[in-house]
Order: sequence, then C-alpha cells, then structure tokens
Amino acid sequence: MDTGTSGEEPKSWDELYNINLMPSELFLKFRKEIEGFRVGLNMEFYNVPINECHAKLVLKPLSYDRKWKFIYEPLHHDVHLISKKIPVTNFLSLQVGIGHSFQLRATGWKWKLTTCLGGDGVSRIRNKTSLGLCPGVDLRFGWRADYVFPEITGAVGTGEPLFNMNSGLHFVL
Repeated sequence: MDTGTSGEEPKSWDELYNINLMPSELFLKFRKEIEGFRVGLNMEFYNVPINECHAKLVLKPLSYDRKWKFIYEPLHHDVHLISKKIPVTNFLSLQVGIGHSFQLRATGWKWKLTTCLGGDGVSRIRNKTSLGLCPGVDLRFGWRADYVFPEITGAVGTGEPLFNMNSGLHFVL
C-alpha cells in the first residue's frame, strides 16, 4: 500500500473502493398491446447526476424485426421517431432518429453511438435490469460500475517503497 513520503498512513482496502446501492435510474413502464403495436407509458426517474423525472408515451411495432419506435414527451413537448439500435460491433451500436420540439419550434436529426463499456471520462460498465411486476407493468433499474485499474509503482534507492499499489472501485446501482 502507499506509504508515501508525506508521512501519511497507508490507505486500507476499505478506503480504496465505494459501493453505492442507490439506482442511478429507475423506470416504471406501463404497457398495452393493441393491434400489433405496443403502447406504453414510461415514468423515468434519474438520480445521478441530478434528480429528474421524465414521462414518455411510446408506440412501437410488436414484430421481432421492428425497425423504429415513436416517443412523445408531454413535459418537454417533444416527439421523436427513433430507429432500433443497429449493432456495429459486439460492444458498439448506432441509433438514429428525427425529432421535433414544439416548445422550440425546431426539427432535427440525431444519432448516437452507444456501448456498455466506458463513458464520461472514466472506465465504466453500464447495464439495465427489468423486473415484471404484473402483466403490462415492468420496473427497470439501471446500474453502473466505475472502476480504476490498479496503479502499481516501485523504486529502489530513492526512499520510496519497493512496491506500491493503489487501486479503486466504485459501484452505482
């Protein structure tokens, strides 16, 4: 562990990691299948980095090879037509869409490359888990694991330790 030259005590393993069991996002989804389409009301609650709530009405085809979904956000007065995520590699997907903001009176295209690895300048794994509460109602929560690869250093004849390791791990559910 780090003895350092500043006289600080070495860090214990307990100080090198942090586990936070609060979900970073929580979605409550109400869905109904009508004539080959799924109509849904999504209530999305975000804890990180700020507390936010989004309501969305979603319409998408039920077919396995569906290529699109339609989203209306009543609080922001936005509509979106979004493609299905298109796999580019095993860990990378592309999604494109067109949207209109009635509040801003603007229409535009968006595209997004997504991955379950990396993001925000830190090493990160992200995932979502869904639980079916009853027919037509799902609870989905997002979690992420931020991690830092161990830093291993050492020295001989300089007054620094022969072997020094600093590691960190941070989980946010």
